[in-house]
Amino acid sequence: MVIGIVGENCSGKSTLAGKIKQAIGAEIITGKDYLRMAKSEPEATLLFKNKLRQALTGENIIYVISEPEHVGLLPGGAIKILVSADIDTIKERFKSRMHGNLPAPVAQMLERKHGVFDDGIYDYRFDGVTGDAAALCDMLKTEVCRNNAE
Repeated sequence: MVIGIVGENCSGKSTLAGKIKQAIGAEIITGKDYLRMAKSEPEATLLFKNKLRQALTGENIIYVISEPEHVGLLPGGAIKILVSADIDTIKERFKSRMHGNLPAPVAQMLERKHGVFDDGIYDYRFDGVTGDAAALCDMLKTEVCRNNAE
């Protein structure tokens, strides 16, 4: 199974990915990590797309996506989860990553990007602040069992 976890920076994607990994057993690939698969970007992209297609009926892969152009790498049949958080939470989390300092240009960039994924089509929408990860993991376990039975 392929699960695309999509969302803005600091929305809770990586935390959710870790919980799903524990629940179903999966490889986590983040952002452009797939570029390590080959020396050239076109070759790495092709290899990665093939790996994801093969995983639809094989191993579980979680692809953590924070850039809109990477959503297109997901194959048809992948489960898409949107993880969202309010802009104040995102800024606070980003500020923590930056050791307590959130420069104005960074805050403005976060504001500009806020909501960029909201209009997409997703199988699940998860609140990265108050969402019930255990309940979502239970639903995904059911899907894994269903896929394995087919």
